[in-house]
This record gives sequence, C-alpha cells and structure tokens, in this order.
Amino acid sequence: MSDRAVLSVDFELFSQTPAYRNAAGETTKTGVGLAGGEFLRETLAAHDATATCFVVSAVAEAFPDAVAALADTGFEIASHTHTHRHLSELSAADCREEITRSKAVLERVTDEPVSGFRAPSFEFGPNQFAALSDAGYRYDSSVVPSRAIPGWYGGEFGLHRPAPATVVDPAAPTGLAELPVSVMPGLRLPLTGTWIRFFGPRYTVLGMRLLARRGITPILYVHPWELVDLPAVEGVPKRVYYRTGVWMRRAVERILDQPFEFTTAGAVVADAVATDPAAETASGARESPEGR
Repeated sequence: MSDRAVLSVDFELFSQTPAYRNAAGETTKTGVGLAGGEFLRETLAAHDATATCFVVSAVAEAFPDAVAALADTGFEIASHTHTHRHLSELSAADCREEITRSKAVLERVTDEPVSGFRAPSFEFGPNQFAALSDAGYRYDSSVVPSRAIPGWYGGEFGLHRPAPATVVDPAAPTGLAELPVSVMPGLRLPLTGTWIRFFGPRYTVLGMRLLARRGITPILYVHPWELVDLPAVEGVPKRVYYRTGVWMRRAVERILDQPFEFTTAGAVVADAVATDPAAETASGARESPEGR
C-alpha cells in the first residue's frame, strides 16, 4: 500500500502548447498560465503539500520571478526543455541543446540543482538518455504506459514503477532512472492531464486508490494554463478549452483533499533507487499485468 502521490506540473505557457503553435489565430495576451502557478503555490501550501514543476526554461528567462517563487515555495524544479518543441522532431544536436540549456537556465534562475526531466508531449528525442546523463540529470519522466491513443501517445511501454532507464532503453547510461506517469489500471488511460477534464476528479481519485493498493505511487500531471481562463484563439481545438479555469482548479483541490502525502518526483525516485536499484526487469517496460 502506498500513501504517497506526486502532483507534477508541466510548466509551460498557453502560447507554448502545440495546439496554440499550430493554430491559425493568436492572442495579444502574454504569460497566459502564470496565474495557474500562483494558484498551485497557494493551494499546495494550504494542503501542506509540495510538487515537482517540469519548467520550460524559456519561461524562466521571460518570467524569472514567477519560477523563482515556485522554488522558494519548496517545489522541486525540473526541466521541460528550453522551448517546448517536440524532441522527436529535432536533430540529436538540437535535442541535446534543449536539454543542456534548460538545466543551466533553471539552475541560474532558482539557484537550485535540477535533476529531473520530462519531454514535451512525452515524445522521446534522439539519444535523449545519453544527453540527460551527460548534462547531469538523475531521472527522466517521459514514459506514459497507456494504450495507444491515435494522434497522442501510448502503446509503447508497460512500466508502472520507478526503474533504471535501461529498462526503457538498454543503451541508456547506468545511473539514470525513469519515473513513468500513472494510468488507470485496466483502462490504461492517463489519470490526469486532459483526461481529468474529460472524465472528472472521481476518475482520477479512483485510479489513485487502485494504484496505491498495489503499492504504486500515483504520478499525476497538470498544466498551469489549464487552471486559468484562456483567451479564444482561432484554430485551437475545443478540447483544449474544455473545463479549464474554475472547474479545473476545483478538481485539483479535490485531488489534494485525498488522504495522500503529496511529495516530489525526485523524492519518489530517490526512495525507489535506495530501496531497490533494479526494481523492474527489462520485460517490465513493455505491456505488463499491472496495466491491464
């Protein structure tokens, strides 16, 4: 039985989402999503909880005070690349630049070490693990062990617990860990992200309880722009706007009301490595009974 959970935050702005970048229209508003960070700082503090923010470092360059405030609150600051481009579309050199530059910027802005990384849209880049290891990261969190979702992700992995990165890629450097985000047992769809807005917080809470009974720490994720009122932009899909703002803030509060200790991704990885450095076998990275 696990009594811990992680509420991770993919800290990008609305203007940095692929949905906005691919839209025909645009907005004159800047920093759309920063207020979501303020909400998270205040709400998690009220629940005596902490979180991990996977921050796009271009946000830290443009709004250093906002990102420094997250670190000052006690949140773990991790990397979500520098520009939030899909790493799968980049060369190995550009992928490495996104990973290395992001870490340097975030450490400069927060004056804290950065050890975690998550790829935008969970899309792996060329030689990603080697680049992470060379830059000094300790863990990656880019695996979603969901069923294949057309136009999204999934169908590749069955990893549900922290494990060495070599479980995901045998060529990965030793000493690097992988922390997969959580999916609903049986259904095998993510517990959070867009899916909480589709299915509601009861769905997420049920999945958390089912995972906890199996001894798996639920790893959730949200975006700060989901927590604010978004400007209307031509070409942005309606699903992006669905239940954002007040509804999503209430959903997060309901999740935080659950009897879990909300901690950081880094803490969960560190404990897993200390307990059993080889907790999963290579076969555990593929379709496994835990996800069915």
